[in-house]
Amino acid sequence: MRTILAVVLVATIAAPSIGDAQNAGGGVGGAVGGAAVGGVVGGPPGAVIGAGVGAIVGSTLPPQPTVTYEQPVVVGGVLPDSYTYYDVPSENDYSYIILNNHKVIVERRTHKIVRVIE
Repeated sequence: MRTILAVVLVATIAAPSIGDAQNAGGGVGGAVGGAAVGGVVGGPPGAVIGAGVGAIVGSTLPPQPTVTYEQPVVVGGVLPDSYTYYDVPSENDYSYIILNNHKVIVERRTHKIVRVIE
C-alpha cells in the first residue's frame, strides 16, 4: 500500500513539470517574445521610430552625394551640424544623409543617428 501511495504522490508532483517539458517551443517563444518587447521598451530613444522610418522610406529616398565619414556610423551617434541633410518625405522630425555610401536617418533637430540603412 505504501508503494502505491508513493508512486501516486510522485506522479502528482512530477506531472506539471512533465507537461511543461512537452512544450519546449514555449520557452523559446517566450524568450524571443520577451527579447522583442524588452528591446522595444528598453532600447535607446528613437530606435523604434528610426527603424520604422528606415523600413518605410529607406528604398524611396532620392539618391544624394555620399559624404566620407571617418568615425563609426552607429545608432545614437551625433553627426556634425556642418553636413548637408535632406528631408525625409512625409516625416517632419527626420532627415537623412549618405555616409560612406549608406543612407543614414537622423533626428532633424539633433542630427542624432536613429537608423543606418545598409
